[in-house]
Amino acid sequence: MVWAFLLSLTNSNLVGGGHYIGAANYHALLRDPLLAKAFKNTVVFTLLYLPAGIVGGLAVAMMLSRKIKLIGFYRTCFLVPFIAASAAEGLLMGFIFDADFGIVNSVLHRVGIERQGFLQDPGQALFVLAVVYFWTQFGFNVVIFMAALQEVPQEVVEAAEIDGASRWSVFRHVVLPTIRPVTYFLAVWGVIETFQFFDLVYTTTKGGPLNSTITLVLYIWQLAFNFFTAGYGAAVAYVLFFASLLFILLGLALGRRRGMSV
Repeated sequence: MVWAFLLSLTNSNLVGGGHYIGAANYHALLRDPLLAKAFKNTVVFTLLYLPAGIVGGLAVAMMLSRKIKLIGFYRTCFLVPFIAASAAEGLLMGFIFDADFGIVNSVLHRVGIERQGFLQDPGQALFVLAVVYFWTQFGFNVVIFMAALQEVPQEVVEAAEIDGASRWSVFRHVVLPTIRPVTYFLAVWGVIETFQFFDLVYTTTKGGPLNSTITLVLYIWQLAFNFFTAGYGAAVAYVLFFASLLFILLGLALGRRRGMSV
């Protein structure tokens, strides 16, 4: 961390020795349109994934918590994408959503729907990545919610049902309050994870087309290894690190204030 901070005070390119330039890199942050674009994309990506990841994870967890046939098989199906390597999944999705030879476009063509650009379309690429990320990551939410649902007091649920409470009332007044700390944890965790989003976007779009999918971490990587402006990249990384740290501390404080631990 010390080396990264010292690097952020120079104009180093990681090849030759850089010169000390003070806080010039940090001043440049305020005038960088590509950084603003990367920040916007990261926020939009977070908003696309997070609600769906939590709601979808809870819904699937509730279904898998019931005694149904082949329950082990279903649990495995939802967990495998989370365990698999993100880079491999990115390469796979690149083939599936390929604009010319992808499976999805082949199916659309067969049913009479016009082929889509998907990852090659600036207006669609970020949304497609959010869908793919949901598929690869929400299995983690499912596992955590399944564990949380085991803590719901069944005697309270049964008593409420005997008193004539509907399923929605039981869910709202018994289940949700019990799993609220876990839901809060997953929300904070989801924000942290999406702001570190890199592997999937690097193996599919590399930030394109037209920077429509560039994210903060990918931009930091490009600054250091594509543009050879390691000093400026270190400054961006340092700002992202402290912003993430501040968010975590605020999340912890808010959680404790509301009686929830993260």
